[in-house]
Amino acid sequence: MLSKKMRILYHIPSPETVYAARFIYEGYRDAFLDLGHKFIPLTSSNNLKKTLEKYKPDIFISALNDYYLKFLDLDLIKSYRKKGMVYFNQIGLWNLKVNQFGGQSIKSRKDYCALITKGLAGDIFFNYFQPDDPEMDGFTKTTGFPFYTVLLAANTKQYFYEKDQTLTSDISFVGSLLPDKKEFVKKHLLPLMKKYDVNVYGSDWSLKDKLLGYVQKAGQYFNIEPLKKLRRLKLSVDSERKIYSSSRISLNIHENHQRQNGKDFNERTFKIIACRGFEICDNVKVIRKYFSEKELIIAKNTQDWFEKIEYYLKNPQKRTPIIKAGYQKIIKYHTYKNRVEQLIAIARNHLHNQRGITTATNNLK
Repeated sequence: MLSKKMRILYHIPSPETVYAARFIYEGYRDAFLDLGHKFIPLTSSNNLKKTLEKYKPDIFISALNDYYLKFLDLDLIKSYRKKGMVYFNQIGLWNLKVNQFGGQSIKSRKDYCALITKGLAGDIFFNYFQPDDPEMDGFTKTTGFPFYTVLLAANTKQYFYEKDQTLTSDISFVGSLLPDKKEFVKKHLLPLMKKYDVNVYGSDWSLKDKLLGYVQKAGQYFNIEPLKKLRRLKLSVDSERKIYSSSRISLNIHENHQRQNGKDFNERTFKIIACRGFEICDNVKVIRKYFSEKELIIAKNTQDWFEKIEYYLKNPQKRTPIIKAGYQKIIKYHTYKNRVEQLIAIARNHLHNQRGITTATNNLK
């Protein structure tokens, strides 16, 4: 049985990363700790056996991909699962030929399928995709395990509501210039710089930074110090929140596969609104399942993108009710504390009813 206050072991081989995995980890860390639980990371520098022996986690959270598996002994982990530890594993799409990790679908990876069906890959399988997504059809029937939708969220440990005059601008964008965003950025962000006061922050916006990024990734994969820590965040978390609070409009740009598939959306969707920033987002279909046009502005196409930016810059009074409604939605349903409560409910259900499929923990607002 899980106690009220639990020990969480969160697998993040490279907490030095400047990409999304770091912020998701920090969101869960802050939420678990704020709720009174114990929480530690399992990194590439840690010894798995010694960590399990000393910490004896109640919940272990990891991801099913080659990089993460590189640092795990699944037989050792299974011995702790037999003692009551619940193993959560984030997976990619079951059917889609290329999933969000850039690799093959789970179904096409016979090695992954074998690990799951043999009971080695975990107790609970989850991702940001919807439980009724056609691309997940067949997962439960083939593996015998249910699949859970656990969205990303906002880290609500600290807010900034007062505008910082040094960070005020018409438009801001905080994010890495990933290869899958280049064309959209060229067409939708760069033209804005000719007309408005635009500030851009993040990694990979220069050739030097990109080259350093490749070296850092190699250092992380092969666990080489000090290459793992070659790059640091361009912005502190505090500064990022101040930017969202101070910008007239904060843009949210997804990767191409997210817009094309419309199946998952990024953490920035929640972060901007949680800081009481005004967000204009590109068109990712699934977002409308969770946010109405009264809570979040989504541009349907390129023309709509520029028209909405101009409209809301010229009509600041129109931004206020949207900011308020979006913020209320985030605080009620979409913080990492909400996600922690969901994970704990799933874990308890699992321990009460091994492999029982419940809809209660999949009902998201």
